[in-house]
Amino acid sequence: MPFCALSVAKGMVINMKEITPLKIAKTSQILSTDVNLSMLPQGFVVREKVGLMTAEGLDGIVLHRSEKLPDCCLYEVRGTITPKGDYLVMFPDGGHYGYSSKKVNEMTAYRSKDKGKTWEGPVIAFDIDYNQHGFIPLIPKGSNRIYSFGTQPVWDEFSIENGQGENAPIGYFYSDDDGYTWEGPTLIRPENDPGFKAMSVTRMCETDAGTWLIGAHEGHAQYKPTKTWQYVLRSDNQGKSWHVLPGERRNGWNLPGFDRMDEGRIINLGNGKALIMIRTPEGHIWAAWSYDDGKTWTKPEPTTLIHPDAPPMVFHLSDGKTLVCFHHNRHHDLDYTGLGEKMEIFGDRAEMWVSFSADEGHNWSEPRLLFVNAAEPDFSITFRNYQCSYMDMFVDGDVINILVPHRWQQVLYLTISEKDLLNLPVQSEVKKMFGI
Repeated sequence: MPFCALSVAKGMVINMKEITPLKIAKTSQILSTDVNLSMLPQGFVVREKVGLMTAEGLDGIVLHRSEKLPDCCLYEVRGTITPKGDYLVMFPDGGHYGYSSKKVNEMTAYRSKDKGKTWEGPVIAFDIDYNQHGFIPLIPKGSNRIYSFGTQPVWDEFSIENGQGENAPIGYFYSDDDGYTWEGPTLIRPENDPGFKAMSVTRMCETDAGTWLIGAHEGHAQYKPTKTWQYVLRSDNQGKSWHVLPGERRNGWNLPGFDRMDEGRIINLGNGKALIMIRTPEGHIWAAWSYDDGKTWTKPEPTTLIHPDAPPMVFHLSDGKTLVCFHHNRHHDLDYTGLGEKMEIFGDRAEMWVSFSADEGHNWSEPRLLFVNAAEPDFSITFRNYQCSYMDMFVDGDVINILVPHRWQQVLYLTISEKDLLNLPVQSEVKKMFGI
């Protein structure tokens, strides 16, 4: 039975001066080439307070820094505009659920009532006895209810033994008071695979017809290298029943030669169409389309977007039609088939570029440079030093709000105008500007 999961701490207004900036490195990389951070061309600046080199139009604050490092990590961060107009940001602070058989993290929340000028937090969002993976927000059309979907590693249905640390039921909490208190979890039991277990942390969508679509991947680390299969969970009755596509477990999408496909991000295209963009180690983001409200999907195919083994980060701009994809635009090792064995590949996550699509993701523009990690690589492992992936975005008017779990150490809240985002320098210009 669902139980009530209440916020258990009162919010506080953050004094950003209390967070000491990270040490800035002397050099960083653009397109895998070292650049001197003290000699930047016009149009780019070092934002010391957030630890990034950015385009001039992008700036922000450190919203949260984990006090649980170095043993734990601050993982995926997501934000949404609540039905009453607040900004709500949530993320698990602590260890990753997939590596532990005990409680190691808490779902943490921040709230802004003035469009990001000031923030209240942190508070514990869910007072539960098991770990969380991420906040996948959904506010159905015409509703004041906020859902928090994601992996639910409830203890009696989760084990890290035999390489099963990624696999758990998928489910959700919900809030009817603008995200202050939550009830749940409700676990998803698909009709064609009631025992379905997987991992889900990328954004989902609701179609024009009111159908809910969420990506989930099944992982098996007992294989060397790890094998994964990507799926879509579909509900056409607002969560009352679900179906797994393209089939029950071991019948998901899987990339030949790599035996991997995971972290699929689904986005509504309107008129019965939807797009899923999928993480692979092949060097590009892959994609598939549905033209029947998510019932069937095309065979996944590679896009032109260069990306390492990292999640897709795709969103709509304010017109609700133009797609923007944030991607790293570099891929260190074309022979990479592992899941973390080659630690140097995490350096590929240091750069953030943006590309746009006006034709539902079939074609993408030349990449434009948004930001690059500028913090001194002072952690002992590369996994932490360059991490800028798993970023999130939401639009409010002409402002693009961006959230980054920077170095798995701190949450960055960044903003840029939509106009400035669309007019960032393209790759060919960046090469000339930096002499690459």
